[in-house]
Amino acid sequence: MTILLSTLNARYTHASLGLRYLLANMGPLTAQTSIHEFVIGAKTTDLVERLLAHQPRIVGFGVYIWNVEETTRVVAMLKRVAPEVTVILGGPEVSYETAGQEIVKLADYVVTGWGDVTFPKLCGEILAGPKPLMKVHAGVQPPMAEIALPYSLYSDDDIAHRTLYVEASRGCPFKCEFCLSSLDKTAWPFPLDAFLAEMESLHARGARLFKFVDRTFNLNVKTSLRIMQFFLDKLEAAPNDPVYAHFELVPDHLPDALKESIAKFPPGALQFEIGIQSFNPEVQALVSRRQDNAKAADNIRWLCEQSQTHLHVDLIAGLPGEDVASFARGFDQLVKLGAQEIQFGILKRLRGTPIIRHTEPFGMVYDPYPPYTVLATNRIDFATMQRLVRFARYWDLVANSGRFANTTRALLLDAPFDNFMAFSDWIYTRTDATHRIALEKLAKLVQEWLELRGMARADATALVASDYAGKVDAHTHKPVVAQGVAVAPARQVRHLAA
Repeated sequence: MTILLSTLNARYTHASLGLRYLLANMGPLTAQTSIHEFVIGAKTTDLVERLLAHQPRIVGFGVYIWNVEETTRVVAMLKRVAPEVTVILGGPEVSYETAGQEIVKLADYVVTGWGDVTFPKLCGEILAGPKPLMKVHAGVQPPMAEIALPYSLYSDDDIAHRTLYVEASRGCPFKCEFCLSSLDKTAWPFPLDAFLAEMESLHARGARLFKFVDRTFNLNVKTSLRIMQFFLDKLEAAPNDPVYAHFELVPDHLPDALKESIAKFPPGALQFEIGIQSFNPEVQALVSRRQDNAKAADNIRWLCEQSQTHLHVDLIAGLPGEDVASFARGFDQLVKLGAQEIQFGILKRLRGTPIIRHTEPFGMVYDPYPPYTVLATNRIDFATMQRLVRFARYWDLVANSGRFANTTRALLLDAPFDNFMAFSDWIYTRTDATHRIALEKLAKLVQEWLELRGMARADATALVASDYAGKVDAHTHKPVVAQGVAVAPARQVRHLAA
């Protein structure tokens, strides 16, 4: 193949939507172009060997915060052993602050921003001549109707084994300074009929799990309703062959028409990712985040109490102006509202985001290496930030995993943040680790902690033993859930079984 499109995904189950967009829009160069995806952690020499086996003239790499270090090594080796191969970079990690990046120095060209039009054009100029003199090319944003949709490029193997990422729109009208989408002017929808026709085709080919990457799925309620009705129609037509859809929601915008549609979904068919990030109005103002906290809380409560939706709600620690006490109040409020998962994240300084303006006034200290996590602020010192990092990891293992759904309630009681922080500090002294803790060992530690906090051994043993592995069928040894929800990811299935 003349042109290879490549990236290093975080996991095999993550299929690159960006590469498929590029291939779908290569025009006359389509027949000369192919996709070759890898997974981070692979040996650099193996990746370079596999790429060069196709004798490419051009290799285009999708560069992201999670793969930039490994991709840099791949590009460095590729240019050493095959300097005649032209390397083009694209993706969010190289779209901003390109000067000074090692991977940019190594590459021949960089496409910043939208690559649908600019990348094929650049490839054509490289192949046919004359080669462009400029190294950095700003991506041209075409009308949405002119972008070829990529969904037919998901293979049968992708459909059977991988998460299918889809988008009904690009961009975001909000200006939250920690997010790359703050640089967008608005949200741009794809033509809805054409998009739904592609979803129909994917479903006909066997796709059942759809993850929407739209930043503001519920911004245009009429569009949201049509998309949700698509999935409701599939569920009604074949209740024993269910679909599962994941959407990212604006938390304070849930009109009655949308609630009515949401309430129709059965358990295990719908997940919403909701970014709260902070409940502190002063912090929200600092980072230009517009959010009606009362409406957001009411909507989360409604979703938990009046629908079968699985909720994944995000909070960010380390935002400028927020101390531990403020973060803890927001965390406790979310726990009380009842979301199944609270994603406890630590602030990252993504390249190009306006959050950098707060660096000096709020003493923001960031890790110089990806993912550029905040290490300290003038409100949270380094040692305390490390405690929060460990809290986040243990929270994911114990609470978000769904393996300890009932036990978690006994851990949290009436002071969720403080009680789990005490557990987090204690378990770290026992393990000196936050990763590679075997499930059986974790269960024993949880039980030991419950006993130290005053629970009778028999009660702690019974609670953990009946909970951590999920309720299982004695014959199949699989989680017991309502009929027809197994298409949902494992975590959601475990939460349903609790």
